[in-house]
Amino acid sequence: MKKFSLIIVFLFCSLSALNITAQNTSDKARLEFEKVYNMVFGPQGSTLRYDVNIIGIYKTHGTIWYKGKKQCFSDERVNTWNDGVTAYMVFKKKKTIEIHDATSDKKDKYSGKFKFSLDDFSYSMHKEDNDIIFTLKQHKNAKGTVKEVRAQVDGTTYAPKNLKLKVAFFWVKIQISNFRSGGVADAQFVFPADRYKEGYKIVDHRK
Repeated sequence: MKKFSLIIVFLFCSLSALNITAQNTSDKARLEFEKVYNMVFGPQGSTLRYDVNIIGIYKTHGTIWYKGKKQCFSDERVNTWNDGVTAYMVFKKKKTIEIHDATSDKKDKYSGKFKFSLDDFSYSMHKEDNDIIFTLKQHKNAKGTVKEVRAQVDGTTYAPKNLKLKVAFFWVKIQISNFRSGGVADAQFVFPADRYKEGYKIVDHRK
């Protein structure tokens, strides 16, 4: 009986050790992922080229700049400037300028579909050749729309290479290239109104 009790104690101790190790591993993966996140969205700013494929239904490519809550991007259909307060979207073909509050989900039909917080997930990471693969899985009580994230980054520089986001039942694939962190001026996010003085219709959606 004593021997059996010792075995039970040993098993519980072993399971506790495994849980601690798993938690430590998850915590380490999150800390490492936050390094990548801050390289992209930190106060130093960043820029990259993206190629997006949403289950073959919607494809686009372009260049984007980030700096904290500010954002600017250009693709084949639209140029946008978001200075953190106001967002301007210039639709090239329609020659229309839409003005939105910076945080509005109505800027385009995909804005509200890709929301997540770093606290929404459990984290893991592993090496694959010269890269690091991060896997983020959403907690049950998370409020964001992104269910899972798989991110591949350079194992030395941590520069992002590709990203997969699971939203509802489908995956969004994003190839990333020409990544650079730092050196992005605030002027990058200021809407160049003089460039669009003539021939454009303005639609103001701000509250």
